[in-house]
Amino acid sequence: MKPLFLSAVLCCSLLFSCSTADEDVNLYSSAETETISDVVSYSKIETDILNLVNDYRLKNNLATLQTLNIISTVADEHTSYMIETGDISHAHFADRASKLMKNAGAKEVSENVAYGFSTAESALKGWLNSDEHRKIIENPNFTHFGISSESNDEGRNYFTQIFIKK
Repeated sequence: MKPLFLSAVLCCSLLFSCSTADEDVNLYSSAETETISDVVSYSKIETDILNLVNDYRLKNNLATLQTLNIISTVADEHTSYMIETGDISHAHFADRASKLMKNAGAKEVSENVAYGFSTAESALKGWLNSDEHRKIIENPNFTHFGISSESNDEGRNYFTQIFIKK
């Protein structure tokens, strides 16, 4: 029974992951502001996730979040990285947080990543079923967010969702 439980825990930790950075990330403040594209074309699943998150926040008496393209651009870089490496992770999160602090005026940054969901509804449900991911989605301090979803060669979806407080 223990090996089955441990396998389930490991599987869940790979499928769902979250990360948070706040004012403590200011130690990365030596990085210079760089030009990051804010021209983004959102896929249907990305638009659906953005809308579903805001619908969820409204139902829970939380302010809706503004979509900020620069956040989605940074999220897209990480989604591509996860596909290239085949690793669902928060690798280099401090770099993304620092980039958003410098270029988007973020004071606080958090991210959720996921893998394998085929619909926006199932991705959001997966995040909401995890206490840590749900806390990020429900964080009343956040003001803006962005999303990236991309499929690997086998058609499996990878997701990076980033939230910031300006």
